[in-house]
Amino acid sequence: MSTARYRALVAVAQHGSLSAAARALGLSQPTISSQIATLERQSRVDLFHRQGYRMTLTTAGARLFTLAQRLLSVESETEFFLRDAGELRQGELNLGAVGPFHVIEMVAAYHALYPGMRLSIRMGNSQQVLRDLENYTTDVAVLAGLHEHPDLMALEYAQHAVILFAHVDHPLARRSEVDITELNGQLLLMRERGSTTRATMEAALAQARVTPRTALEIGSREAIREAVVRGLGLGVVSEAEFIPGPLLRPIRIKGDPASTTTYVYCMRARSESVLIGSFLASIQRLR
Repeated sequence: MSTARYRALVAVAQHGSLSAAARALGLSQPTISSQIATLERQSRVDLFHRQGYRMTLTTAGARLFTLAQRLLSVESETEFFLRDAGELRQGELNLGAVGPFHVIEMVAAYHALYPGMRLSIRMGNSQQVLRDLENYTTDVAVLAGLHEHPDLMALEYAQHAVILFAHVDHPLARRSEVDITELNGQLLLMRERGSTTRATMEAALAQARVTPRTALEIGSREAIREAVVRGLGLGVVSEAEFIPGPLLRPIRIKGDPASTTTYVYCMRARSESVLIGSFLASIQRLR
């Protein structure tokens, strides 16, 4: 039987609907629906409870889900073993990342050692990047923050302070450093909820009992930068991600009360892979 059907079952179970599973696998919703229907017809049992668009595993479905995960893991490891059996003179390494700031330097270091390897980078938010890794769409993931899961192995790569940046006309732009208490009542431009930078900054503000104004919530670093350029408030960013400009001034927070840590992730089951091992070894000199 085609493993594509098991891959569809795993995706629907993980994402909770046919449409979300189809997006995750890059397939059409009718294709996913057909694959699930075929599995249920052949097994003669219902694998999912259906509540509108939401789908949850039945008892039989949960048992098959566990077996399907094992099957897909073995299939992927077989492919990876065959691909890794050579000397990495040619092949492909797929990376996932939430931003370009560290992953580009990693790619440069790897390419210098293995110029024959083809590299690709898939950008997304943390949930998307982890999902690609768990689905074996990518080999390695680069994310800010520690995401603990028994199936994941994480290697700490770098730590950076969270800083502010302001338009040159902002009153605080004349300062290279401010105390966190001075942010009380200041308008901060924050990323969406789920952002590691936002979470660490909010924790530092709560610890200092500081209440800024956060009237704007912006979904990308680029959009926050543009909003600061237009004088809409203070930006909050990891120091490594700050992009200088003639209208912008970086401002450090005294004592660096908030920081982010970048980690490199792989599936624990693949940690002995020649391919992944070669990548992790190539970035050791950058740390």
